[in-house]
Amino acid sequence: MNVIIHPSSLGGAVPAVPSKSMAHRLMVLSAIAPEPSEVVCKTTSQDIDATARCLRALCTSDDSCLLDCGESGSTLRFLLPVIGALGKTARIVRHGRLAQRPLAPLDDQLRAHGMCIEEDGDSLVVQGKLHGGHFSLPGDISSQYVSGLLLAAPLLAEPIEVFVSTPVQSRPYVLLTIAALNKFGVEVVCDRVGLGAASCERFALEPCTLRGPGRIVVEGDWSNAAFWLAAGALEAQGVTVSGLDLMSAQGDRAILAALAAFGARVARKGNAARVTRDTPRAASMDVRSIPDLVPPLAAVAATTPGTTTLRNAGRLRLKESDRLATVTAAINAMGGRACVVNDDLVIEGVGELSGGHVNAANDHRIAMMTAIMAAHATGTTLLDGAECVAKSYPGFWDDYHLLGGHVTENQ
Repeated sequence: MNVIIHPSSLGGAVPAVPSKSMAHRLMVLSAIAPEPSEVVCKTTSQDIDATARCLRALCTSDDSCLLDCGESGSTLRFLLPVIGALGKTARIVRHGRLAQRPLAPLDDQLRAHGMCIEEDGDSLVVQGKLHGGHFSLPGDISSQYVSGLLLAAPLLAEPIEVFVSTPVQSRPYVLLTIAALNKFGVEVVCDRVGLGAASCERFALEPCTLRGPGRIVVEGDWSNAAFWLAAGALEAQGVTVSGLDLMSAQGDRAILAALAAFGARVARKGNAARVTRDTPRAASMDVRSIPDLVPPLAAVAATTPGTTTLRNAGRLRLKESDRLATVTAAINAMGGRACVVNDDLVIEGVGELSGGHVNAANDHRIAMMTAIMAAHATGTTLLDGAECVAKSYPGFWDDYHLLGGHVTENQ
């Protein structure tokens, strides 16, 4: 679907959608726990549907099953260790860019602990029984590798220790997994071993039994809320997002501190956050642990006077698109100025964007970022592939209209 986004003023209030990150984790744990639990997720998305579909197939098969992960990296990386822990044989189907996104060195570690993983085109054929023990992973790879091992650990007969070299990129996502495990009565020991450059973080679990909470509600999603809060930073009337846990383990609640660094006025009350334009200024920040916040922060930086540098963003190259390239292309296509310097994204803020023609590159966060920037452009913006928001937020365009956005379909 190609759309034309017209200049408009975004403001008002919108409820947060459920956290995709937490939903994946709670669904996996509920599926493998001995007793049933009800996971309340008020809205869904393509990625959440992929996890639900795979868990149904995995838990209803006696031995061998077909798992269609769609384009969901979380689904694939979380379920690979779980398949081995259950001792199942599975063919995993991957679509789109997911087949090109890396699995090493997780796959090597799984093979070293009893699993057999073979590539067959865009599919993976998985079999064998996963055993516990000592797992080693570098810290500059996906945190989902660590999370997948921790989610599978309660199914293992042996203790598990996961050693991750420091610094651990996207560490908040590992903490989110630990928070989910805590809800099922599982304690994870976290400590640091070694000295200096040779130090590692250790995540250890003893054999245990999951205790389902009975009923659990998926908290609001800070990653998607970040786009509305970023829109508020550009508007005098501001934007409020309700249904958020202000003490959440989600690392992307750092959006509030980041927007404050850009000179926005930030308010917190109850389960809501509000951001309003105040005194815009450029900022420099390390985004190693918050890579999903780069698109909304880039949208703010594009029209904020001065030079903004979002440092250590190299892992964005391995997302649904090469986001260092696609964020840069979107800003430049709309009359802004952005470039990539090594692993840093450098944005020279301009007074106004002109609008233009952007290809979403089948990346939900590029489409959302473009929508926020387009509202503040002087002319219209043509966005190709606007439907890709369904990966994480199918109702995005409805909420965009709710906040005053003006979008028409390009015939």
